[in-house]
Amino acid sequence: MATKKRKKKFFDVEMPLIGKETQLQAYELNELEGRFMEYDLTRILRGKGMLLQLIVKIQDNKAIAVPRRIRLMPFFLRRMMRKGTNYIEDSFSTTCKDAQIRIKPFLISRKKVSRAVRKALREKAKEELINYAKDKNSEVLFDEILKNHLQKSLSLKLKKIYPLSLCEIRVFKVEKVLENEKTSDKENSKE
Repeated sequence: MATKKRKKKFFDVEMPLIGKETQLQAYELNELEGRFMEYDLTRILRGKGMLLQLIVKIQDNKAIAVPRRIRLMPFFLRRMMRKGTNYIEDSFSTTCKDAQIRIKPFLISRKKVSRAVRKALREKAKEELINYAKDKNSEVLFDEILKNHLQKSLSLKLKKIYPLSLCEIRVFKVEKVLENEKTSDKENSKE
């Protein structure tokens, strides 16, 4: 007996973080659950080469893309580097309200600076970012990185140590969604 040939369809996927909608191809809407997709934000951010990785979740028969990782493209960082400057980078893991996140700040000084100044900048940036992230939601943090609020406030605090020509978050990703937040959200919705 011949089986009926299935045909893939396009399904709308909403991205509330950037207020856009895209389409993904699948046989059924449920197949999109857990699928990763990447979205280039270079045009939206006027030349700042940034990639946004999203994971698709199905809610009320609608596909919604939740951000998982945001990263600056290497070409943008190379374009920002100049002769006679130093760059400072770091990588650390911390927790926010609903997830464990990894933050990789990238700083460029205006002139060459000593190792002690670079270390002071790295430590101050780490301390400020951990304090900033601990009482915020991961979606709020993604939004603030896109709108450059986080980088601007960090740059103003680090300026007291040494003025920077660039203060960016090179990589920001959700490593693990905390389970206790999921259960408490479900309990609150039942009440």
